[in-house]
Amino acid sequence: MTDFSRRIITALHALDDGIRRLRLRTKRAVGRLDPLVILPYRSYGSEARLRVKGRVLENKGITAPTLTDSVWINLINMYRRFESDEIPGARVRASYGGRSWEVVTDREGFFDLELDVGNLPPGEGPWRWVDLELIEPRVDRRNPALVRAAVRVPTEASFGVISDLDDTVIQSSATEFLAMLRLVLLHNAYTRLPFEGVASFYAALERGTGEAPNPIFYVSSSPWNLYDLLEDFLEHQGIPAGPLLLKDWSLWNLKAHTGHKLGYIRRLLEAYPRLPFVLIGDSGERDPEIYLEAVRKHPGRFRAVYIRDVVGGVRAEVVRKIAAEVEAMGVPMLLVSDTVEAARHAESLGLILPQQVEQVAEGAQREAEKPSPLEVALGEGETRDP
Repeated sequence: MTDFSRRIITALHALDDGIRRLRLRTKRAVGRLDPLVILPYRSYGSEARLRVKGRVLENKGITAPTLTDSVWINLINMYRRFESDEIPGARVRASYGGRSWEVVTDREGFFDLELDVGNLPPGEGPWRWVDLELIEPRVDRRNPALVRAAVRVPTEASFGVISDLDDTVIQSSATEFLAMLRLVLLHNAYTRLPFEGVASFYAALERGTGEAPNPIFYVSSSPWNLYDLLEDFLEHQGIPAGPLLLKDWSLWNLKAHTGHKLGYIRRLLEAYPRLPFVLIGDSGERDPEIYLEAVRKHPGRFRAVYIRDVVGGVRAEVVRKIAAEVEAMGVPMLLVSDTVEAARHAESLGLILPQQVEQVAEGAQREAEKPSPLEVALGEGETRDP
């Protein structure tokens, strides 16, 4: 980047910050500031350090999804997600184990805080819960914004899973722009569909073959504005909960898809230096190339790589060549046509139990036969032909 470009970006930063501060002061002065909320993001940590991430926003009244939501309701909710009025400079207090920390939100309303809890007694279960309170500004003094942030702590896990979301877990049509746009704008967490067998397969990976559950981390280039939709989707579809590691789509963060995903993979490997990982993605964009680079940069850290074939043709041949490079480094990489194929291979590596392969196959069959949520809402039949 040239000095001139840096000066331009610095000036735009200052202008943007000034506009945000002026807008916030004006809304407070005329009493038009909506109630403020803290949106906590599921994050990750260890027994010694917990990472807490979230955002402070005006409450735009995004409604909870239902099966019968109209296209208009879905479109309004999506508009409200992207027309978010973030609160820069807000003070948030995090409390855990009788101790507290404070953090100030950035220009986009985000906060990211690491809590050093090394001398506190270990918690129970795979999740730790951190209390968050909005200290300043407070629109309603009688009802302060209070929430709890979930932090995944994988104690005694056998391995971790790093998974893409679009066209890996969720049917997103990311390779077809208009179809993807229609899904994003006009559907909700209830009417978007997972790939058949994903819920059962991810549950099997989480269960594993050991005593402790294995963590699943969802890394996507989707914007943080879609966080609530993705969280609701995973819960509604019975897909194991895990940290959602998304992307800030601001003018100031123009990091490419590859750098974004590789950065998160590197940070997870550094956070858990003794934990091997399984990588799951799709062939539609650059997951194969990204995972090849990850295996090359971090030898000995990966058990397997699974790529869902969503394109076929020439792209499939490219992915197979990448798979050969990955396998030459000692890591099996499969281009799979369905979830059951990945489950069978995972069982052969000892990642899941034999009976879990049957459960994945049964789950995939059930999901292939039943009507989609949208068809149910429209009253179109009981089941689809397999």
